[in-house]
Amino acid sequence: MRNPLRTVLNDDSLSVLTRGYDFGAHIWRRTQAGARAVPMRLLGKEALLVRGVDGVEVFYDSERIARHGAMPALVQETLFGHGSVHSLDGDEHRHRKSAFIDVAYEDAQVARLTPLFEREWQVELDAWADGGERTAYDAAVGAFGRASMQWAGLPGTPDAQTRWAARLAQIVDGFGAPYSPAYVMAQLNRRWSDNHAQKLIEAARSGMLPAEAGTALHTWSHHRDREGQLLPARLAGIELQNSIRPMIAVARFVAFAAKELHDRPEWRERIAAESAERGVLTDGPLATAFAQEIRRTAPFVPMLPGTALVDIALDGERVSAGGRVVLDIQATNTDDHAWDRPEEFRPERFEGVEDYEALAAFVPHGGATVARGHRCPGEKLAIAGLATAIAALSGPRVTILGSGLEVNRRRLPTMPASGGQVRAASRTRCPIH
Repeated sequence: MRNPLRTVLNDDSLSVLTRGYDFGAHIWRRTQAGARAVPMRLLGKEALLVRGVDGVEVFYDSERIARHGAMPALVQETLFGHGSVHSLDGDEHRHRKSAFIDVAYEDAQVARLTPLFEREWQVELDAWADGGERTAYDAAVGAFGRASMQWAGLPGTPDAQTRWAARLAQIVDGFGAPYSPAYVMAQLNRRWSDNHAQKLIEAARSGMLPAEAGTALHTWSHHRDREGQLLPARLAGIELQNSIRPMIAVARFVAFAAKELHDRPEWRERIAAESAERGVLTDGPLATAFAQEIRRTAPFVPMLPGTALVDIALDGERVSAGGRVVLDIQATNTDDHAWDRPEEFRPERFEGVEDYEALAAFVPHGGATVARGHRCPGEKLAIAGLATAIAALSGPRVTILGSGLEVNRRRLPTMPASGGQVRAASRTRCPIH
């Protein structure tokens, strides 16, 4: 008879909470260096942790791996919302995903959002120049939130949009810490946001709220399932949020960018010179290369789970159908089989790289293809927004403080503790104070 206590003790699930981003490294110590797969137990089931190009190939094979039901409900329901595209597989997933591709992946959509990034980051730079003390993270939440909501066709004053962006950012902050008050706040903000987004969908459908063609509001107000039925307003509102919240989540990468820019003044100078020469903050090649290296190295999503539809074998290890296959995102993005000196922060590795999707071991927003796999269709938007933020933080108007840049790798998700403190580069102080 199986000993229940031994089963619990042999399960690796608790280690995810106690070790955080170092969980994968802990599991890989069980096998030889360079292994592509290692067995473990997760949530009471046998599982296989995989990494590298071979791991990506297996994990994103929809004939062998299903995503539906693999993500723990406390994560799925809080971060993505009930019934969202992230929980679907097969034709149903591809049909819903096609709407996200139209909304976020097409180059015309990126071109429509990019000028809004420029404008909103200029607003944040002006605020810092006037003595503002928002962190790089908070500034990014506001700038990305306002820009993406305007791009999505959503109404509201800049202040109201900034407040909703803060709620969406808190959902991201709290979803991975079910043991903390932040998770309770994430649940409350999830409920508020779902209610608000549902009302927007209903208003657009009734004609009370204009919805311009090509915007996320118009797309989700009119999207129909494979049977030709309009999505329930609640679910359409959830997918509307899934069109803008991932962009707001990029604010965490901005906090990491502030840390790396502080530690690399030579890159700040190069990026500042590039922006000055081009006359804009957006689309700078150096800023984009720096953004890509941030995405490769900064801990954000540590791993992704799937369920084996058939018996899976990789590198001499096996997991039976029904078990879990878990892709180690961090270990893949820093795999020494795919990257030269992967432990080093070297933005130059991305200079001149146009087709980043062709890098099979580069999976910060998921792997495989956008159309057929689970790769995030908003990845282009994320890169454009992060590069704009990096250019703004590199400019001569601001300075990045060195305090509070330590990172707690046990917390999911994480970022530098202070969020990256930013001040005006030169401030006139009152002689009395």
